[in-house]
Amino acid sequence: MPRNLVSTGSPMEATFGYSRALVDEPFVFVAGTTGYDYATMTLPADAEQQARNAWTTIAEVLESVGFSLHDIVRATYYVTDGSHAEPLLRVCGERPAEIRPAATLLVVAGLLEPATKIEIEVTALRRGR
Repeated sequence: MPRNLVSTGSPMEATFGYSRALVDEPFVFVAGTTGYDYATMTLPADAEQQARNAWTTIAEVLESVGFSLHDIVRATYYVTDGSHAEPLLRVCGERPAEIRPAATLLVVAGLLEPATKIEIEVTALRRGR
């Protein structure tokens, strides 16, 4: 089965040469997703809303290729300051709460856009349905 490259239409994907997600059955790999609201191309100031936006984008991308949040098996969370971890993790406790994927949280020196406080990367696995 061929690889399926998925785009959200963000100009950054084409400019920087990456896909929002890559489907290589039975997996889908979702690239690091920040808190941009892609409908308005705005970035909220607070980490919690950035996390909500990131999960919305991830859910939409997964659904567009026949997966869901329930298929996530691995998540990596990035924050630019330790103080952003709690707001991010609070949202993670709401969105993929019952899934409880294997997860790692990293505090990094920064992300490409200085106003970006969080980034979320996930891997999902399609199980027999």
